[in-house]
Amino acid sequence: MIGLEHVGVPPLLVPDEQPVLPAYEYEQRLAVLRERVEAEAAVVYADREHFANLSFFCGFDPRFEEALLVMAEGRPTLIVANEGLSLASLVPISVEVVHCPSLGLMGQDRSHGLSLAGALHEAGIRVGMRASVVGWKYFEPDEWSSETKPIAAPAFIVDSIRELVGADGALLDATEVVMNPRDGLRSVSSADQIAVFEWSAARASHAVASIVDAAEPGLSERQAVAAMAYVGDPLSAHIMFASGPEVAVGLRSPTDRRIELGDAATTAVGFWGGLCCRAGLVERATPKPRGHAADYLERLAIPYWQAIATWYESIELGKAGGEVDLTIRATLEGTGFGSALNPGHLTHLDEWVHTPIRPGSRDPIRSGMCFQCDIIPDRAGPGWAANCEDTLGVADADLRAELAERHPEMWLRVQARREFMRDTLGIALADEILPLSTTPAYFAPFWLSPDHALVSS
Repeated sequence: MIGLEHVGVPPLLVPDEQPVLPAYEYEQRLAVLRERVEAEAAVVYADREHFANLSFFCGFDPRFEEALLVMAEGRPTLIVANEGLSLASLVPISVEVVHCPSLGLMGQDRSHGLSLAGALHEAGIRVGMRASVVGWKYFEPDEWSSETKPIAAPAFIVDSIRELVGADGALLDATEVVMNPRDGLRSVSSADQIAVFEWSAARASHAVASIVDAAEPGLSERQAVAAMAYVGDPLSAHIMFASGPEVAVGLRSPTDRRIELGDAATTAVGFWGGLCCRAGLVERATPKPRGHAADYLERLAIPYWQAIATWYESIELGKAGGEVDLTIRATLEGTGFGSALNPGHLTHLDEWVHTPIRPGSRDPIRSGMCFQCDIIPDRAGPGWAANCEDTLGVADADLRAELAERHPEMWLRVQARREFMRDTLGIALADEILPLSTTPAYFAPFWLSPDHALVSS
């Protein structure tokens, strides 16, 4: 049975210092990429929005420009524009840096550096070569009708590579090697990477808890969001806050709108490796909610959280993602709403990589996967909102032992969160589930009573 109880806000256990990924891990990733791509060269694309694949391999994040990481002739080359030259000095591994101003913003000096074709040639792209591109996503066969598979990277880059390799060469899409949910390189993470993501997920969830705690009638949305005390961490998504009689666009940024009693409200904060979202009503919890609040609790909040709890209890090593999807659909059947998107997806430096959790998927839940528990009601009702999104990792016994040894403080935080979910919220977790958020599955539907949450008993 699910009910609203005064349980107290869970301990907001946040790491003091950000873990640093060791340089050898980037080198190992590049070595695996060389082995996996069916080509003599791999060109990894990045821009401001689509940085994660390139950053995964060398730690570089283009701030205003495009950038390319080329693996050819056994060496990595980073091609950057004007503003990337100084930033490239921070790359933690040995790479050759080639200057190509055409990857930069318009109007900047083009008189120094190489053309794009010249830079690609300098990086090892040759006539007759079998080359590949890692774009920002890939397409399934039923998404296009032409014989040539499309590559999700700018045409001017794809065309330049194709012209360089010529008619005797070939250009392939290698994005699936990196991003597919079965064995993609970014579909699973090492112990050190999970520790980095825990730092992000903990901070994101702490920020959201602070916003929810601060939100009250009379404050502007911006004033509520200011409570997160943002200190400049790179974001995986825009900071979100929306309130009003009807919250139709939860993705919007905070405004000067004054929060009112009875509003629906939603907020989300995402850093590289973890996003947290909460949505509910700007109301107080009472022993016997009435009217608008009572209907909301019974018709949306409770059945929604039932699906959240079921989701956590359904995640197990080896289980097909399609089974999880089917379980959540069955749980929500008869509630009057479903999951607007996939009920859960892989997360990484970018908020959404791919997901094994989709209808009919046989892709298994694997050790090292990091997920967003992400169930969004597709029909919340006028003036209602519900969301309880958090980040978690999945780890087999060997990975758990490595985490406990290499990151003991993180391991203690994870164990404390597991105990809270089990003993306070009533959610039974498999041994492999590692809550990375400070508030895993903690859903306080009435924002003016953030210490009252739904629990299972």
